Formats: sequence, C-alpha cells, structure tokens
Amino acid sequence: MISRRSLLANSVVGLSAGALARAEAQQLNGHAAPVSPKDNLKITKLETFLVKPRWLFLKIHTNAGIVGLGEPYLESRALASAAGVKEVEPYLIGKDPRLVMHHWQNLYRNPVYHGGLIMTSVISGIDQALWDIKGKALGLPVYELLGGPTRNRVRTYMNAHSVEEAQQQVAAGYTAVKLGPGLPRGGKYLEPPGNIRRAAEIFAQYRKALGDDIDIAVDFHGAVEPMVAKVLIKALEAYQPAWIEDPVNCENVDVLAEVTHSTYLPICVGERLTAKWSIREVLEKRAAGLLNPDMSHAGGITELLRYAGLAETYYTPIAPHVPLGPIAFAAAVQLAASIPNFLMTEHVTLGEGYLKKPFAVKGGYVDLPTAPGLGIELDEEALADKLGGPDWSPNETFDADDGSVKDV
Repeated sequence: MISRRSLLANSVVGLSAGALARAEAQQLNGHAAPVSPKDNLKITKLETFLVKPRWLFLKIHTNAGIVGLGEPYLESRALASAAGVKEVEPYLIGKDPRLVMHHWQNLYRNPVYHGGLIMTSVISGIDQALWDIKGKALGLPVYELLGGPTRNRVRTYMNAHSVEEAQQQVAAGYTAVKLGPGLPRGGKYLEPPGNIRRAAEIFAQYRKALGDDIDIAVDFHGAVEPMVAKVLIKALEAYQPAWIEDPVNCENVDVLAEVTHSTYLPICVGERLTAKWSIREVLEKRAAGLLNPDMSHAGGITELLRYAGLAETYYTPIAPHVPLGPIAFAAAVQLAASIPNFLMTEHVTLGEGYLKKPFAVKGGYVDLPTAPGLGIELDEEALADKLGGPDWSPNETFDADDGSVKDV
C-alpha cells in the first residue's frame, strides 16, 4: 500500500524535509505549517502596547515572521505589567518559543520569590503568545495541540448592569448573564434588613424579566463582609442564582468555606488566585463548587490546564474569568475546547474593532476557531485609534458615609 507520506512525497519531488512536513501539514489540516519542527525558530522581540479602553496587548516576534499574541495585564497595573514583560525579555530573546512548558517553569521558578499577581499576569500573557506561535508554526489551533477538542462550541456570557441590558443580551442569544450584589453601598460589616430585602428584590426583577431558562449569576466581588454575605445569600436562595461569585475575600479559606457550607447555592472563586497551588486548599476544604481562574492572571493556558485537571478530581467545573480583551478571550476559548470540566467563560468583547474576524455568539455559544494558534488576527487599521489609554492609575474607592477604604 502507498502511504500518505509516500504519495505526498512523489507529488512534491525536490522539496526539502522541512518543506515536505509543511506541505503534509497543510494537506492534512487545511492550514499551512510555515515552520517545520526541525526548522530554526527563535524569539526576536517582545512588544507591549496599551489599548483602549483599559488593556495591555503583547506581541512576541520571531525570526520566521510568526507573531504570537497575549494579554499580560493585571488591572490597574498596566505599567508594572509592561515593565514585568520587559524584565524577562532578555531570557526569552533567542529562545525557541515552542518550548512553552519549559519557559513557563523558568519564568515562574527562576526568581527566588515565586508568584505574585503581577508576575503571574506577565507569565500568563507570555504563555498565551507562545501557544499562539506554536500553533501557527504547526498550522493547528491550540486546542489540537492539547489533545483535541472536547466540544464543538463554547458557552459564554457577559455582565449586565441593568434589567434592560440583560434583556438585550438574551435577545442577542446569550443564555446566561451576571449581575452585581445589589447592595446600595457595596457591602458593610452590617446591613439593615431593608438593604438586604431591596437587593433580593433587584435580583427578583431580573429573574422575572429573563425567566427561569436563563442562568443568572451574582458577583459579590469579594466586597461583602462575611456576616452580611451569608444573610444576603440566604435571601437570594429563593430565586436560584446560577452561582454566587467571590462572596467574600479569598485570603482566608476557612471563612470562605464557612460561607460556602451555609448555602446550597454554588459558590464560585478563583479570579484572584494564581498558579495551581492556590486552589489546593480551596478544593480540599470544599470551599467552592466552581472555579473561575483568570486567563491573564493565573498562569495562562498552561497553568489553567493544570487547574482544570486538579479541579476535575473534585468534580469541580471551570468557568474562566475574562474581564479583559479579545486576546484573553480567544485563549479562554482554546482552553474551554480542551478540558472536560468546562462550564462557560466570561467576556467583555467579541473583538469588534480589534480583530479582523470577531467572534460571533449563536444561541449563547461561540464556534471553535479553526485558524492556527489562538485563531485570531488583530485588525491593525482598526486598532490605530485605540492605542494608548485613559488614566491607568489604581482605583480609589471610599465609603460614602465615613471615608474609609472599601473593596472595589
């Protein structure tokens, strides 16, 4: 019998081994593989740029002309994030970008002091860009490099700030939305019964407007004190929120577990946790029923794969936190396609005005990209008037009653 490789070789007589591999990849996958695994591929430059409304994009350039995209950004720390990328650039220059795991390990473990939100955000964006390069070099979507897709489309949702906005999202095809806690002052050590009742009534308005077939999550954003959180969650139980996100701050896992065990509603945490070690105690103490690690904070695609594997042993689903731009969302889609315990992923943009081919929501889902790497291409012309950004200084949030500092 004539093998596929023999047949292909006979039709491309005179091609080098590298060119043959590229031609074969193109025939099998429908996309050109511009670089053979044996070809020399080196990182030549790392480039970051601020993008409106509040993002930081990364381009990793190579000697083959392949450019990888990532978002190495921690909110309100754009300049520090960009400086972090610049700081690790000397290590990456001249290295083969296809050694994604090796570079992740070095970037995380080489400093004496591991981790930290800024450093893991830097690593996250670099990791996204390296996977993008690897996929483009091989002519394959990232999810194909991670074992192939576990699904053929990815469920997604957005935040809503009013009933009307939520209704518009549902009319556009979304099947899930997320709201704030509804407390007028954002949460104090004590809240009068009236505030609790009114917050529950706000959620009831959403439930009535959207119906029982739409998942409605509530994000406390870690800004509600534990005593109040338990009371408010109890008031919301009658309306069955899809989950309660960050009911309290995540530093004290025992307090989080106490809140979680006080209700039958799913509790979601993870957006402020970095690297796999941070979720071990959460899972062991059953302090959450759902994890939402941030694609640009927790370590990128490489580390979120390990999050998902660890969470799977506790029957815990993953719902990536993606409050940033279209590159981070594209990376989350690739992850979602690759893990069995995916639930849904957040997004704030589908890439209109940023990507040449934005994502499209149909029935609450986006289709898997088929293009190599992350499956996206920046629209440089449309981006031209979005470079730079507004005030990048940290948030300042104070209590209206006494001026004390509040959680955002």
